[in-house]
Amino acid sequence: MKFVVSSTGLLSHLTAISKVISSKSTMPILDNFLFRITETGLTITASDSESTLITTLELDNVEGQGVIAIPAKLLIDTLREFPEQPLTFQIDGSSFGIQIFSENGKYSIVGYDGEDYPEVPVADEDAVTTMAVSRQVLLKGIEKTLFATADDELRPVMNGIYIELTPDYMSFVASDAHKLVRYRRTDAKSEMNASFILPKKPAALLRSLLSREDNEVKLQFNEKNAFFKMSNYELICRLVEGNYPSYNSVIPVNNPNSMVIDRLAFYNTVKRVSVFANQASNLVKLTIGGNQLVVSAQDIDFSISAVERLSCEYEGDDMEIGFKSTFLQEILSNLPSADIRLEMSDPSRAGLLLPEEKEDENEDVLMLLMPMMINV
Repeated sequence: MKFVVSSTGLLSHLTAISKVISSKSTMPILDNFLFRITETGLTITASDSESTLITTLELDNVEGQGVIAIPAKLLIDTLREFPEQPLTFQIDGSSFGIQIFSENGKYSIVGYDGEDYPEVPVADEDAVTTMAVSRQVLLKGIEKTLFATADDELRPVMNGIYIELTPDYMSFVASDAHKLVRYRRTDAKSEMNASFILPKKPAALLRSLLSREDNEVKLQFNEKNAFFKMSNYELICRLVEGNYPSYNSVIPVNNPNSMVIDRLAFYNTVKRVSVFANQASNLVKLTIGGNQLVVSAQDIDFSISAVERLSCEYEGDDMEIGFKSTFLQEILSNLPSADIRLEMSDPSRAGLLLPEEKEDENEDVLMLLMPMMINV
């Protein structure tokens, strides 16, 4: 087998799919890229057995067809050192020897039998739910929720993004039991009600691939796997099995106390004040009354404390409520608005953080944060 390919073009594709390869793989063959050479092009596969990334390149000057597994790290390290130039790959299908010819040199690698590579799941068109999703919707849905996923071995359903499809909207939900994020789009709909839980790693891989994409994404899924087909890439991943908790039941509905405040000023204040919080609890206290917010923290063990005052617009009863500062900072840094609204019912119930102005009329962003007890 023989083909010619651009060094930088190949490196770009390999770098994108190499992120799926695990450093702790139990199957040595998965430390390799699977190259499948056909008359018209090259299909390259990388996998960690749970998630698989596939990319395609069109080729000129192809001789022969077949498959071979090539060591991933060695190949990428080699390609990184080349300036842009055509490279000729010559592959011996019986010995799995690979020779790479550049303008001035020759490099020899030993590959492995491509037939030993695990089979990739294939979408049965009759047994999957299929829909086209805007690249932007999918990207924003993942970006807004990924940070709120859990790392909970006992409840694996919490370790992914719950994607809910209805005839009215598409929702992305993530929660770690302390915070919850719901990102909803009314311009992405399905003909029927359906849902699945996308694990954290493939969600992060998909996010990086979508930044390279311009077209709609073909989404297919069944009970076990999801398939995301893009222009030059395809992601196949095993879904998290189980039922996602009823997230709507934890979102408080009646919240008479409402504060509107400059998001960045609030974020920077929490960041500064939290330096003085107890390291174990990370508690910051919000005292709201009139049109003033007081953010305070203290660590009695070290006799340190901090207080800052901010102007805000507030409607409701005077209130004191405590939050874990790291979670509050995460939420404030992920809300897409100059001003945000904090809605509360009482200090023992969750607070809702919402953007005061929408970036897009079709999106609905809701972030929820559980309070902490304030030791008086």
